[in-house]
Amino acid sequence: MRQYARREGPAIHNKRKVNSLIIAHLAGVSQPTVSRALRGSKRISESTRQRVLQIANELNYKVDKHASSMRSHRNGTLALLIFEEGTLDDTPINPFFAELLASVTRICTRYRNDLVISFLRSEQQDWQSDYEDSKGVDGIILLGLCDESPFRGQLKSMVERGVHIVRWGAAVPAQLEVSVGYDNFQGGRDITRHLLERGARRIAFLGKVGDSPREFSERYRGYCAALAECGEAVCTELQIEAMSSEQSGHAAVKALMKSGTRFDAIFAASDLIAIGAIRSLREQGLRVPTDVLVAGFDDILFGGFFDPPLTTVHQDTNSAAEFLVETLLSLIRGEPVHNQVIPARLVLRKSTERQSRL
Repeated sequence: MRQYARREGPAIHNKRKVNSLIIAHLAGVSQPTVSRALRGSKRISESTRQRVLQIANELNYKVDKHASSMRSHRNGTLALLIFEEGTLDDTPINPFFAELLASVTRICTRYRNDLVISFLRSEQQDWQSDYEDSKGVDGIILLGLCDESPFRGQLKSMVERGVHIVRWGAAVPAQLEVSVGYDNFQGGRDITRHLLERGARRIAFLGKVGDSPREFSERYRGYCAALAECGEAVCTELQIEAMSSEQSGHAAVKALMKSGTRFDAIFAASDLIAIGAIRSLREQGLRVPTDVLVAGFDDILFGGFFDPPLTTVHQDTNSAAEFLVETLLSLIRGEPVHNQVIPARLVLRKSTERQSRL
């Protein structure tokens, strides 16, 4: 452990003048590291956090939230905006977004930030003024913003004016905002390899593969890469367009069956698509996993309780929320930030539980 030497002087003896820069100097770390350690960030090692806390306690240093906000002209409020473009009024929120929303709320509470939450639709053309001006938020987290969204122009203008924005999702070319998201390519590659290892050879991909949503496109690229690595050809007839809903997954399987294309496994670009696909397969007299292996992506809570429990790619909403909030707070403080890509991992369950034929 790095040792620190206490320097005598008025800045140390007069506790009213003790600040995070002094603690950083004594601890041998940067001032942003001190700030994160005092907030309890999981991105700081436990040894560093304990060292910072020990010094802060010895110097009787306390974080004054009000004074800090006044100095930085911040009010300690963040906004979380969920876009619902192209949906009906009674369409339920994507379960993954609901879980991520809950995690963001918990993280904001830990960091003592208030959180304003709202759902936005395409007809709300002046959404940015509500949160940039009237609500006086320090920064904005965006969920569900598509690449071709009509809000894109407004988003670009806001970032250019200095509004602090972090978006959940894959990075897009020439974007100005910072993005945080999971490694969709690696997740798609790993789940496809898993299906191949379980003996599948004709794997259908259910999901839209155009420019938007980019997450689906990256999952499809991973799917294609895994097939190529195992010497399997990519069959375009096995790719069926589907958006993230049970109804879309149900319709995609019906279209696949109607085409007469042979398949022995399905990789659905989301768990909702996978659940709808399984229901459609049952209606056609096919059993999962005996006749068809099915895997999803997201690891929503319901997937683990479905019959059969769904094999999927796990996206940890707690880690995602941590990255989203911390990245936004760093951006607000003027610290360097960059796009974050979080590793995903497989969760294996009964929907792909079949003895390997390799």
